[in-house]
Amino acid sequence: MSSTIEHLPQHHCFQTVVDGQRCVVDYQLSGKLLTINHTFVPPAVEGRGIAARLTQAVLDYARAEHLKVAPMCSYARAYMRRRPETLDLLN
Repeated sequence: MSSTIEHLPQHHCFQTVVDGQRCVVDYQLSGKLLTINHTFVPPAVEGRGIAARLTQAVLDYARAEHLKVAPMCSYARAYMRRRPETLDLLN
């Protein structure tokens, strides 16, 4: 899959469009804390690793900006739990 992930800071999200379907991770930023609120991939394009790619993009951004992460979204929380290399980002 080669769809581009866009960071839209004015909308507090990362998104990509796959087969015409908008996939998104919404977040809030408060000081140095990035809270991941919601991950959404439409059923028509589920199972392609899109949520994982979006979540990793958010975490890469947080690391580059020296932010801590609060994964309120159950998907993001599980994603981080399965990847010990991301746990240092936890708030």
